[in-house]
Amino acid sequence: MKFAFVAGIAAASLAAVPALAGGVAEPAPEPAYVPTPAPMPVSADWTGFYAGGQLEYGQAEADGPTLDEDENGALYGLFGGYRYDFGDIVLGAELDLNAADIDIDNVGALDSVQRLGVEAGYDAGPALLYATAGAAYATIDAAGGGTLEDDGYFYGVGMDYAVTDSVTVGAELLHHTFDDFDNTGIDAAATTFGINAALRF
Repeated sequence: MKFAFVAGIAAASLAAVPALAGGVAEPAPEPAYVPTPAPMPVSADWTGFYAGGQLEYGQAEADGPTLDEDENGALYGLFGGYRYDFGDIVLGAELDLNAADIDIDNVGALDSVQRLGVEAGYDAGPALLYATAGAAYATIDAAGGGTLEDDGYFYGVGMDYAVTDSVTVGAELLHHTFDDFDNTGIDAAATTFGINAALRF
């Protein structure tokens, strides 16, 4: 009996220790959730000069009183220009020099297409979406000999993407129109899709 009494006192004393220490132990609170800030969108400053090369694939058309021809082929060349970034809006001008390899039956071979145009675009961070228009100049090695040449105009849309601060890649869809080409009575047109790469300075 004495042993049981002593054992009971000991058990009660042990049970009281946590109470004396501040009551029953509670689980540690979970650390407070701290939200991770969303990454800032990547942006690019499009202001400055640039130059590069391009490869295009196009369809050339020639229509006249007794002529209706459509032919496909490639264009390739160099370009350079300048842009100024106003924030959301980017304005610029560009000169393109292209050789061509498109044979048009009963007319000749499209030999070159040069363009001088202006651009207006939207700065979408690393991407630049733009519309472009301007003057075009083309030469044709005529089927009967000699060279035909004339001025026209072009318009289209494009997109450039800044891979790094100094390297861009892009794509462009353009339509070219030449009315009464070199006084031959032939209306010529060409629609081209091209890809390009450039260095920015």
